[in-house]
This record gives sequence, structure tokens and C-alpha cells, in this order.
Amino acid sequence: MKDHLSRAEIRKDAAQGTVEAAAGMVGQVATIITGAVRDVAGAVGGFATELFEIRDAARRAAAEHELPDQ
Repeated sequence: MKDHLSRAEIRKDAAQGTVEAAAGMVGQVATIITGAVRDVAGAVGGFATELFEIRDAARRAAAEHELPDQ
């Protein structure tokens, strides 16, 4: 015997599938964005660390050569 689905049930199933697919896509995009933000924060933090190290090295070099601190 064939199952008979009403138009309403078919529409409900289609809407449910659409919402599930959209939720999955949103989850994937959120994961990508989260990873990108984490990577950018790491890169900016690494750059800031390098700037601090360069500044400290310049101060040490100036002190060794008795240059005025700027």
C-alpha cells in the first residue's frame, strides 16, 4: 500500500529540510569566522610582541653606545 502524503506534510518536510540545511550552513560559517578571528588575534599579538622586542633591543643598543634615550 502506498503512503499518501498531504500537500501540507510535503510542505512541512520541505521547510524542515530547508531549515536544517540553513542551520548547518550557519554553523559552518560560524566555525570559519571563529577560526579566522582567532588567527587574526594571534597574528596581531605576535606582531605586537615583535614590536616590544624591537623597542627593547633599540633601547639596549642606545644604552650600550651612550646615546640619549628618545
